[in-house]
Amino acid sequence: MTRIVTVGAAQMGPVQRDHSRTDAVTRMLHLMREAASRRCDLVVFPELALTTFFPRWFVEDIRQADHWYEVQMPSPETAPLFDESARLGIGFCLGFAELTPDGHRFNTQVLVDKTGREIARYRKVHIPGHENHEPDRPFQHAERHYFQPSMDGFGVWNAFGGRVGMMICNDRRWPESYRVMGLQGVEMILCGYNTPIHYVPDPSQDILQGFHNALVMQSGAYQNGTWVVGVAKGGVEEGVDSLAQSMIVAPSGQIVAQALTTDDELITASCDLDWCGRYTGTLFDFDRYRRPEMYGIIASQRGVTHPDGE
Repeated sequence: MTRIVTVGAAQMGPVQRDHSRTDAVTRMLHLMREAASRRCDLVVFPELALTTFFPRWFVEDIRQADHWYEVQMPSPETAPLFDESARLGIGFCLGFAELTPDGHRFNTQVLVDKTGREIARYRKVHIPGHENHEPDRPFQHAERHYFQPSMDGFGVWNAFGGRVGMMICNDRRWPESYRVMGLQGVEMILCGYNTPIHYVPDPSQDILQGFHNALVMQSGAYQNGTWVVGVAKGGVEEGVDSLAQSMIVAPSGQIVAQALTTDDELITASCDLDWCGRYTGTLFDFDRYRRPEMYGIIASQRGVTHPDGE
């Protein structure tokens, strides 16, 4: 029996600073209903979908930023998403800032099944940006001030008739993210992102943001024989232009659907999970072809060491 998961990538346009969570949830409910009308099994929302991308500002006392974080999920503001999920019989994946009861701050995604029940929670592993205020920047990217890196790693869960994993934004740039999930037999990876087009440390990369976005997700999909669903919050948010170009990538590395705007937009694809086996059972038959004894440096060493010892 063919295993088809119809997935909707629910790109969002800007969420401005004065937009409430209720404003954002109302937009997401519209996208969820559209996804249900297209008979989607699952709809995927972006990273930090409930608020503006607040790491673009710096506050010395992080407690002044507490209002950007969710202390419960669902909350009174987000409960309508869970209720509508159950009513429509559609699952969803949602990115948000999480403040745990013991005071930890994570960049988080939650995966919810078709009954509105949480299946899994993933916390971002690769935190980009900087820890301290850099006043000469046109805007901050202070994720390392606002979030701590997860120690949970990359899980894979049985969901929607297959094996589903999650990652967030910068995680997609690291091949290890895909491979760790690939070694757990992942068949679909869900990734929300907020990516400023202007990269302050090296502006020569600005024109390449769309290319790099597609490059890493296509290569990760192909090299691990998995579907990848990348979903943006794009457009000009608080004066900062962010990449859109949400896409759904097949295990072949081909883009099968891509957003055309920088606004709220739903793209969909019927994803045959059995397609994964065409790659994981041939070119990327890990058990047959991998040489983990040759890769020890990947897990044992963090930075670069040169062969000349310098």
